[in-house]
Amino acid sequence: MTIKRLPKSSPPGSARLFNEPHAAEAPSAVYTAHVDGASRGNPGPASYAAIIYGPDGSQIFQIAKYFGRDTNNVAEYYALIAALDYAASNNIKRLRVNSDSELLVRQMQGRYKVKSPDLRPLFERAAKIARTLEYFAIQHVPREMNRDADRLANDALDKTGGKTAAHGIQKDGAKDGAMHGAKSGTQPIQSNAATIRVRAHYINGVLVPLEPLDLPDGAEISFDLRRPLRR
Repeated sequence: MTIKRLPKSSPPGSARLFNEPHAAEAPSAVYTAHVDGASRGNPGPASYAAIIYGPDGSQIFQIAKYFGRDTNNVAEYYALIAALDYAASNNIKRLRVNSDSELLVRQMQGRYKVKSPDLRPLFERAAKIARTLEYFAIQHVPREMNRDADRLANDALDKTGGKTAAHGIQKDGAKDGAMHGAKSGTQPIQSNAATIRVRAHYINGVLVPLEPLDLPDGAEISFDLRRPLRR
């Protein structure tokens, strides 16, 4: 019996956290996401956008949100997390992400270390969701190949009129990627408003939400803090 050796495949253009799906399933079974974040001032008014296309190329999901004052790197992670959250919530098992942020892509690929304490919890959340997928890949693309997500992110900023404190969130004087809680003196949420649970890390005197806040533009928030028990 003669055994033929299969030719070695060339290295992929982008690092993959998981093995390539079976050849019979790729690429038709893979969904594609384009993600982008924007910050005017860096830090400044910030937004994120994500678009997901089905295996047949049709658009199935789109989101664009202004979330307050922050850095571009934080906005890029929020965009990625939004795409991953949608995939995990809608039984999408194979996802390829395109981003024009080299830092985001290289960190998710494991090529760059996540040195910023402000980005660490966002990276960990994105990586945790990605590991639940059967297949996940992320690649760096030129901005012109990501123009739709870029346009959506900037449109979200334009609609705010340049506000720097929507959602009652401030980051005056804070380090990149961190957000302060609502300023004292803002009006509390009305009694008939929906209650949401927000988890966040407390880093260097600021609160960093673990996921994007799904709030309407201009919303004011108030919250109570529960201190962790000291050991």
